[in-house]
Amino acid sequence: MPMLGVKSKAQLKCIYTNARSMGNKQEELEVIVQQDSYDLVTITEMWWDNSHDWSAAMDGYKLFRRDRHGRSSGGVALYVRECFDCLELDDCDDKVECLWVRMRGKANKADILLGVCYRPPNQDEEADEIFYKRLGEVSQSPALVLVGDFNLPDVCWKYNTAERKQSRRFLECVENNFLTQLVSEPTREGDSLDLLFTNREGLVGDVVVGGHLGLSEHEMIEFLIHGEVRRGTSKTATMDFQRADFSLLRTLVERVPWETVLKGKGVQEGWAFFKKEVLKAQEQAVPMCHKMNQRGRRLAWLNRELWLGLRGKKESLPLLEEGAGNSRRIQGSC
Repeated sequence: MPMLGVKSKAQLKCIYTNARSMGNKQEELEVIVQQDSYDLVTITEMWWDNSHDWSAAMDGYKLFRRDRHGRSSGGVALYVRECFDCLELDDCDDKVECLWVRMRGKANKADILLGVCYRPPNQDEEADEIFYKRLGEVSQSPALVLVGDFNLPDVCWKYNTAERKQSRRFLECVENNFLTQLVSEPTREGDSLDLLFTNREGLVGDVVVGGHLGLSEHEMIEFLIHGEVRRGTSKTATMDFQRADFSLLRTLVERVPWETVLKGKGVQEGWAFFKKEVLKAQEQAVPMCHKMNQRGRRLAWLNRELWLGLRGKKESLPLLEEGAGNSRRIQGSC
């Protein structure tokens, strides 16, 4: 993915991906985020549930997420650099996979409202209308950015036309709320599924499509938000493993008669019990400290060999896909 150059203080560097299951992609995502120093990371189709509470955390970022309830896959998430002052808006309707976060603007600057949405291919008209109602409300914000996978391959964004009734209704909602769609290239197998909207000219720029997270079929979208947001003082506490008593931690964990207490428990029940006991031991053996700004610090597990390998993978992807990408653009131009 092409580099966007040095960013100013009035720019937020953002990346979006449809992960098609985060699975074993979390470490790769962390490398990508650290390497290019993103401020915002938006994800659809994480396929997370409560068992991913530990693995989903990313050092230096606040995580907002909405898992799909009662069904597998799906879900949306947003990582925001923890130094920024932001707040998630209430949205309790489980029929729509969407979350909204308000980023506080500096004095005399507008707040930026950022939305992440996943619309399943089989979503019914009732759920669509719930989303459209909410979109109409948030579009009153003077600075709105919405990104996600809307699964509307029949929409031609060049001419704002569509074949299916639901797609035409989506276009009508976009027009009624004065939104502009900024992704001009296909993002999955010649189709424009992943989209980026804004309601203010000049708010979003330098949109770049390219690269994949792991084996996801969706291409990532990189973009800049031009706006000044308020930075807050982080009061986040974190575990200080440098002062941890690992002998005590080992002793506390070994005291638990694991074979006896886990006997007869299912996978989920057993995992919940294991997590509870380890956390209990961790509270006694690992002291807490206030987290400092760790921008630019290399991940502990990331040695030079891995860093160069992953960096080379990212830089080579656009070259490897250039031929296929050109043909996809021709096929998906309308």
